[in-house]
Amino acid sequence: MADPSSYRPRPGEIPDSPGVYRFRDEHRRVIYVGKAKSLRQRLANYFQDVAHLHPRTRSMVTTAASVEWTVVSTEVEALQLEYSWIKEYDPRFNVKYRDDKSYPYLAVTMQEDFPRVQVMRGHKRKGVRYFGPYAHAWAIRDTVDLLLRVFPVRTCSAGVFKNAARTGRPCLLGYIGKCSAPCVGRITPDDHWDLADEFCDFMAGRTGTYLRRLERRMTEAAEEMEYERAARLRDDIEALKKAMEKNAVVLADATDADLIAVAEDELEAAVQIFHVRGGRVRGQRGWVTDKVEEITTAALVEHALQQLYGEETGDAVPKEVLVPALPEPVEPVQEWLTERRGSAVSLRIPQRGDKRALMETVQRNAQQALVLHKTKRASDLTTRSRALEEIAEALGLDSAPLRVECYDISHLQGDDVVASMVVFEDGLARKSEYRRFQIKGFRGQDDVRSMHEVITRRFRRYLAEKERTGEWADGDEPPGDDVVDDGELKDGGLKDEDGRPKRFAYPPQLVVVDGGQPQVAAAQRALDELGIDDIAVCGLAKRLEEVWLPREDDPVVLPRTSEGLYLLQRVRDEAHRFAITYQRTKRAKRLRAGPLDDVPGLGESRKQALIKHFGSVKRLRSATVDQICEVPGIGRKTAETVAVALAGATPAGPAVNTATGEIMEEPDGAPATAPEAPTEPVAAGDPERRRGQER
Repeated sequence: MADPSSYRPRPGEIPDSPGVYRFRDEHRRVIYVGKAKSLRQRLANYFQDVAHLHPRTRSMVTTAASVEWTVVSTEVEALQLEYSWIKEYDPRFNVKYRDDKSYPYLAVTMQEDFPRVQVMRGHKRKGVRYFGPYAHAWAIRDTVDLLLRVFPVRTCSAGVFKNAARTGRPCLLGYIGKCSAPCVGRITPDDHWDLADEFCDFMAGRTGTYLRRLERRMTEAAEEMEYERAARLRDDIEALKKAMEKNAVVLADATDADLIAVAEDELEAAVQIFHVRGGRVRGQRGWVTDKVEEITTAALVEHALQQLYGEETGDAVPKEVLVPALPEPVEPVQEWLTERRGSAVSLRIPQRGDKRALMETVQRNAQQALVLHKTKRASDLTTRSRALEEIAEALGLDSAPLRVECYDISHLQGDDVVASMVVFEDGLARKSEYRRFQIKGFRGQDDVRSMHEVITRRFRRYLAEKERTGEWADGDEPPGDDVVDDGELKDGGLKDEDGRPKRFAYPPQLVVVDGGQPQVAAAQRALDELGIDDIAVCGLAKRLEEVWLPREDDPVVLPRTSEGLYLLQRVRDEAHRFAITYQRTKRAKRLRAGPLDDVPGLGESRKQALIKHFGSVKRLRSATVDQICEVPGIGRKTAETVAVALAGATPAGPAVNTATGEIMEEPDGAPATAPEAPTEPVAAGDPERRRGQER
């Protein structure tokens, strides 16, 4: 590991000009390439105190052994040179999008004497017209099969073409009319080339001309009573329309645009691109990348633009590119795109209308792609095993932690403080073992104290189970307070030999807490107080993804490509999701609570029966015990409990018209109802009326 100060350039050596810089390791391999408007200012950021650098940047500068730079005249040249060097050197610390060349295109080989329509992957070749990319090759074949009725262009390989020319017999497509059979001279090379050109025009979105031409020919055939030819033309028109329906209109103004969306977390990012031509989605593609460097959404967009258009020219670069965030600065990137297209390119963020709605669709696709990528990665047994081994090695454990429990605290400004416990066994979530807690030891906001209470309660119960009592060791919380997620059966149906549920019966090998040094210290203190010394504890701090251990002043920084870090992150994120879901549920229930909710033994059905019988809580409050007993299902003891509870509850205020401020007196025998507020809109210049409605 190198000290950055050992290769730091001397003051005044770095020019204050646009340029591209390269970091090399001790073996002279390029490990990072970057560009800058001012090389001096940018490189100075890398040579500050390494403790202040982002962990990924810190890893890069300590791996490097030298830095060099190249001065250019403009930022556009810097952008072009950066792209060329990233392609050439493939630096390990630069963002690299995977699956770049895997998407199939519909290609027409216009450079050949007899152009061929086919599916192509990989690098684009000169003289070939490309359409797409498509998500699947079968989508291309379905489209081509429909269009060959109208544009019978050659689709066979060179070997099949030569064999047909040698034997003088066309292939099957030639016999059924889906190929013009240039191999046997049924069409001249020029006519076949024109046919292929018309095919390309139709795929490029110029569809109206051919539809109108076919409709005119169909009408003429019908007028001449050539009904068979008219029927074939009718079928051709239907085939074209069906091919067009496969790509529904999404932008009514026949826009040519590419829409780029990014979904990301701390470690990875997914990019989705929709190619819209003539207002229709003609193709889709996506990439996933590891966030090797500290990078913003705008920088991810810039890298995606380089990857997407770095080797494209002309119409392959659309007039409009819509993105979720603009590169900083945006002018050089926009100028670079304009140069590649040969005419003006608009690079912007859609704000409203159809383009904004379509961008939201692309964003959802990006999010789904990221989730799918993580799911596939998590489901691999070999990957999970490696992750557990890496965690054991990094934390100094004797064996891989086959059962991991993670805890998180959630609250809203100190109210409704709750905690979650999630369980992963063999690297997979075990939802039947999830638990959630209400913090009861104190009121207010104190995550450290809350963590200590939760760990204490959980492992106190573990010790009680260990003693084989099958009962709760303390009576501070009823069994129903710790429940599982999403309405699943408690404890997954697990029973001990006496038929009792196994609650907190299994100890984890590793306890993970969502937080840094203070939360880890609180968890370890709770275990120490209970005399438990065979369970490891660590914390994962979200800001820098650092792993903290008890009684350690410095964190453990796992490599960002580590499967162990990825697993810890998944566990932490699941605990956060489970905790915040419970906290929101409690808050919503509290906001909906009424005075009858505090009556012991009164369920939802009997509450509804009381309200239905009396019409309102106010009338129920004024009722006698005998009157309450008249409600079906309400006994005298329950009626007395209801009367006492309502007598001690604070009565609700009178109904108020929120628009006028008028207090509405409740008439005898009827519940109070406030009249509806005026339906006309509140004027923007009338702040008093507006504030009245907002209250």
